[in-house]
Amino acid sequence: MTKKSAPALDRRTALAGAGAVGAMAAAAAMLPRTPAATAVAAAPKAEIDPQGGYQVTPHVLQYYQTAKV
Repeated sequence: MTKKSAPALDRRTALAGAGAVGAMAAAAAMLPRTPAATAVAAAPKAEIDPQGGYQVTPHVLQYYQTAKV
């Protein structure tokens, strides 16, 4: 009989690696943004159109900033 060698990457190692990658991704998401993200917060307030309709507000500008890929 021959001995079976252990697999190079067992299930426990793969799951631990996946957990570590997830933790690093969560930590990276918490890091401060570049100066462009702070520029959105400092954007001048848009005048409100009395007719209603589409308004570019700081909230909308922040959405556009976060939606960039």
